Amino acid sequence: MSRILITGGAGFIGFAVAKALSARGDEVIAFDIARSPRLDAEIAQHKNIEFIQGELTEWPQVVGLVQSRKPDAIIHCAAVVGVTNSLASPIGTFRVNVDGSLNVFEAMRLCGVRRVVNLSSEETYGAFEKDKIDETHPNRPLKPYGISKYAVERLACDYVTAYAMEIINVRTCWVYGPGLPRPRVPKILIDAAATGQKLHLLGGGDFRVDHVYIDDCVSGILKALDKPTHRYDIYHIATGEAPSLSEIVAMIKELVPSADLAIGPGPYKFIDGTEAIRKGALDITRARTELDYQPQFPIKKGLAAYLEATRAGLG
Repeated sequence: MSRILITGGAGFIGFAVAKALSARGDEVIAFDIARSPRLDAEIAQHKNIEFIQGELTEWPQVVGLVQSRKPDAIIHCAAVVGVTNSLASPIGTFRVNVDGSLNVFEAMRLCGVRRVVNLSSEETYGAFEKDKIDETHPNRPLKPYGISKYAVERLACDYVTAYAMEIINVRTCWVYGPGLPRPRVPKILIDAAATGQKLHLLGGGDFRVDHVYIDDCVSGILKALDKPTHRYDIYHIATGEAPSLSEIVAMIKELVPSADLAIGPGPYKFIDGTEAIRKGALDITRARTELDYQPQFPIKKGLAAYLEATRAGLG
């Protein structure tokens, strides 16, 4: 049994990681700015999860937590997430994502915590040069979110070199599934299909991106956490496939024949009108080889699981 600190432990991915660690018997410390009903329900059932409320940007809170709880490792999920959120608050994004991560790394250094798994993003690449890219693709992030995530990775490299720490970066892609809080595809499509609502999107059908089901994302994070030694400090945790949004709409309509869904051609625009840059699939060869990572949810299976959870009130 290990003691694992999860920053952002009440969030979408952080909670799922906390739940998985708790189920296998680890001691979990979930650190976040606010509680969540899902986390409270999990804590009520499992005595090996503890919630600590605090701000990642408050150095005394972060170092005090690491010093007092003495975790064996940290899974760093806390962040301002997404392109649109970062455009709405670029200063806040850098304060949380970069300053907050620096607090985590410094607390690790001072308190002797050796390993952290840092949740990163495909946004570090900027526009994809090919339909499928591996971890050696150039990093040219364009928006505050991707730039902040890449800045954290570069800080991590410096800490690893200077202090012999282990900071493993998991670059994932569009993670989806029960608990996804942001109104983007495929959530809005699944919600409409599950409730019988009409949803016709004017454009975005040609956009392709690697959609990762939450269970696969968690599996990859834990495999990176558990591997005794690493040859690499960056792994893609994804599916290796990039269906178009038109294909996803067609799959959901196969699952729910009565669903009144449609999507027009062209690029995808976020809810604020910002156009998504070119993406594609993340090559997962390194994760397969080094971590024995095997995604269990190709897109149609993931959509079916998400639909079932949504109908059960868990979406």
